[in-house]
This record gives sequence, C-alpha cells and structure tokens, in this order.
Amino acid sequence: MIRMSLVDQLPTLIGVVVGAGLSFTSTSFVERSRWRRGQAVRWDERKLTAYAEFGNAVKDMVLLANRIAAGRGLNDHPQPMEPTEQNLAALAEAAAQCSLLSEQLRLLADEDTITASRAMNHRAYRLEWFAYGRLDGGPDAWQAAYLAYRDARDEYLGRARASLQVEGPGIPRDRSWHNAVTNDPA
Repeated sequence: MIRMSLVDQLPTLIGVVVGAGLSFTSTSFVERSRWRRGQAVRWDERKLTAYAEFGNAVKDMVLLANRIAAGRGLNDHPQPMEPTEQNLAALAEAAAQCSLLSEQLRLLADEDTITASRAMNHRAYRLEWFAYGRLDGGPDAWQAAYLAYRDARDEYLGRARASLQVEGPGIPRDRSWHNAVTNDPA
C-alpha cells in the first residue's frame, strides 16, 4: 500500500474546503435572495391593497359629496341627494373611513405617494365642505374644486403606480362619455 504524505493530500483537502465554502456561500446567497424577493412581494401586495383601499374610500366620499352637492344645485349629477341629516352622516362616515385608511397608507407608502395622497385628500375634503354647505360658491366654484380633485387623484394614481413599479403611463381618463351626455366640451 502506498502511503500519501500530508503534503500530497493538502491540495485535495484545500479543494474540498474551498468547494464546501463556495457551496455554502452560493446556497446562502440564493436563499437570502429568495427571502428578499418573498418579502418584496409581500410588501408590494400590502402596498397595493393600501393604495387601492384608500383611493376607493376617497372616491366613495367624493361620490357622496357630488350627489349631495347636486342636491344643493351645485352640479347636475343624475342621482342627487338632499343634504339631509342622514345623508350628511353617511358623508361623515365616508370621510372617517378615508382618515382611517390614510394611516395604513402612511405606514407603507413612499414620500411622493404620501404627498400625492394628502393633496388628493385635501381636494376631496374641499368637495365635502361644499356638500355640507360650509363653502360659499356656485356651480363654477364646485366645478373648479372637482377638477382640482380629479387632477390630484390622477397624480396620486401615478405616484402609486410608480411606487409599485407598474410600467406604462396608465389609462387616460375618457371624457367622451361625459361630453356626449352633457354636450359639455370639457
């Protein structure tokens, strides 16, 4: 039997140790990358939910404000609501829901999205004040406030899409149906 000296076996041992180390390092890197991807997906799902829920809550509040404002003669919404105590309470509840969901959004969103959400929220609350009768102004003032809200909503949606890394410009607002119904060139 031929005995190999330690010096002869050293390159083999070094190769085994280096191979094991590289295997451990690459496996650790792959597992860490997988974990990070999983975390990113998890947080993106939560951000998407927060962005959508907040946006929908604001939209619901604006719809109520729009209908109540129509009841005050500020716009021509086809389903006006009288500014009764019950309807104003529903508007207050919708506003409270917006406030509640804004906290979740502030925990998850980036600075640009939070800034855009606040701007949209402020524009929506202006519409709420019109619906309550707290702001003076006729249909022109309402229309200006509504258009400011709509622009702020578009900015919010754009910032949310960017935060979620959704590519593309989004879907442009279709104004043709409104123009065809009201003969308004807006």
